[in-house]
Amino acid sequence: MKQFHDILVPAFLMILWPLMSGAIFSAASDNRPRIVAFGDSLTAGLGVQADESYPAQLQRRLDSLGYHYRVINAGVSGDTTAGGLRRVPWILNNKPELVILELGANDGLRGLPIDQTKSNIRQIIRQLQEAGTTVILAGMKLPPNYGHDYTTSFEAMYQMLAKEYELALIPFFLEGVGGSSSLNQADGIHPTKEGYEVIVEQVLKVLRPVLNERLHNSSASRKQS
Repeated sequence: MKQFHDILVPAFLMILWPLMSGAIFSAASDNRPRIVAFGDSLTAGLGVQADESYPAQLQRRLDSLGYHYRVINAGVSGDTTAGGLRRVPWILNNKPELVILELGANDGLRGLPIDQTKSNIRQIIRQLQEAGTTVILAGMKLPPNYGHDYTTSFEAMYQMLAKEYELALIPFFLEGVGGSSSLNQADGIHPTKEGYEVIVEQVLKVLRPVLNERLHNSSASRKQS
């Protein structure tokens, strides 16, 4: 289990989160609508420079494509869905228009009950949607050594939740990166800068249609008024 050490969080990170959130949610003068990347170490960018994480790279890609959004990295290394559920109030304090929700990998690596993980993600989605936030759900997969029944149920959980709450779904957050020695760090779990570049393109395939629809609806609303 040594290879999973970095993805399983030291407890003190969750204690520090309220302090960290103050830095994450700063720069209030930036009035662009906000996209919050809400996740664990795969979102935080463990092992790479801050400007190489997927939220930072996504920000640059959106800028280059002409989408005027501010991307905020709300990733905490080792976070579980239970930890994420506790963090929802801080996420909502930032008043995000859209959240990319990437959680569950650490639950799976710990072999936690699927129903427990599903319940936590369901509550996170409900709270975000009740606050008027659009949610994009990032699916995850587990190594085959966790057993066929568990890994199959784990993967299907994301599809079920996306259907239940009518969410845009990134089928597998690490598509094209997971299992690639050239796109992952030495632990075989966390992407390199180049791996995150691939992830950003996968995210954009789902994110851009959502942003385009919002832009279209906003334009139609202005015309009617």
